[in-house]
Amino acid sequence: MELRIRGKQAIQGKVECSGAKNSATRILAAALLSQGRVHLRNFPLLLEDVQAKLAFMRELGAEFTEWRDTSELEIVTPSLAFDSISDYKLPIRTTYLLAAGALARTGYAFVPYPGGCKIGSRGYDLHMMVWRKFGCDVVEEQEYISVVGRLRGATIDFPISTVGGTENALLCAVVADGETTIRNAYVTPEVRDLIAFLLEMGARIELEGTSLIRVEGTDGLLHGASYVIMPDRVEALTWIILGIVSGSVLQVSNVPFDSMQVPLIHLHEAGIDLYRNSGSVFITPACTGLPGIQPFEVACGAHPGVVSDMQPFFAFLALFGNGRSVIHDYRYPERIAYARQLEKFAPSKISAISGRIRVEGPVDLQGADVCSTDLRGSMALIMAAILAEGESCVHGVELALRGYNNLPCKLASLGVTAEWID
Repeated sequence: MELRIRGKQAIQGKVECSGAKNSATRILAAALLSQGRVHLRNFPLLLEDVQAKLAFMRELGAEFTEWRDTSELEIVTPSLAFDSISDYKLPIRTTYLLAAGALARTGYAFVPYPGGCKIGSRGYDLHMMVWRKFGCDVVEEQEYISVVGRLRGATIDFPISTVGGTENALLCAVVADGETTIRNAYVTPEVRDLIAFLLEMGARIELEGTSLIRVEGTDGLLHGASYVIMPDRVEALTWIILGIVSGSVLQVSNVPFDSMQVPLIHLHEAGIDLYRNSGSVFITPACTGLPGIQPFEVACGAHPGVVSDMQPFFAFLALFGNGRSVIHDYRYPERIAYARQLEKFAPSKISAISGRIRVEGPVDLQGADVCSTDLRGSMALIMAAILAEGESCVHGVELALRGYNNLPCKLASLGVTAEWID
């Protein structure tokens, strides 16, 4: 899919942040652990990743009722079976989270190999380690990973901090037989959201400090629950930065301030003064004042700092800063392919090497023909196209639709005129 747009467009109005992609897709898989009805609110139903996972889970046997006008989803799973699966190729990364529900019900799971964005090393060896620790036999088949066995409590010591590994271990642990201890767990706001949902379903979980989790397994399925998905902190930062650099009058609502304190500190230190209440940000040209956006240096990596998913938006912000800015990424140092595409809007103003992007601002962006390389990078290219002088074409914008719920309608509501071409 491509996006064609004539830039230098003014944006204004109100935009509401949807439920967090990195919470919703995990909680969706966790719903398979329930033997009752699960009702989810603030659920981003229009995400491409969500629709792909819903389609696969429907083939497994899960049943869904969607209310798109109110962003609600109800899930009932009377049974699970892999007999009717025709295609194990999924464009999403979190396929491994489907294993726990199947193992708890049938004792086996055929897990599609993880997809997702190519932003550096993102292997699945730790997931196989998790399943083996829980007592399962794991075999890499041609189309899927075969996991067979009865889940038994275990001690999991992660050699590195891993969000996906932590989530996988949690889902297996809550339905396993016996106690599980997870050490060096990576507990992000989205993982806390997952834990809160599992507790609502009757799981027994204790979080000690920020990296130790103890779980008393139920040796069976959990009960139903009703839950509200947390707002998306990366989407919130996206709209805030777009409003700032465009000089717009923009209200961003449903902002999860508690989970994005450090990124907001960096915006403040760059000379940006935001007007806010408990759940919204109100942006006007006065937010940058006479001095404008100041150059900055930011290191991206793990929560509670600036997470790697926010890196492209700080690089985009730097294009409007009054001087040289430097963005480091210690978690995914190879997340630089999008920067080479972004430079087409600002020739010779962006340089990128492994782990570091240098930006010389301020820049008057010029229209360009660019290709998306990853989800967040795709959104940064779309933002540049909106504000660039002349015509632009962004190819591969389906990547952005994987992480931004109802994006075409949200942009249109802000006054953006664009052509989305399949």
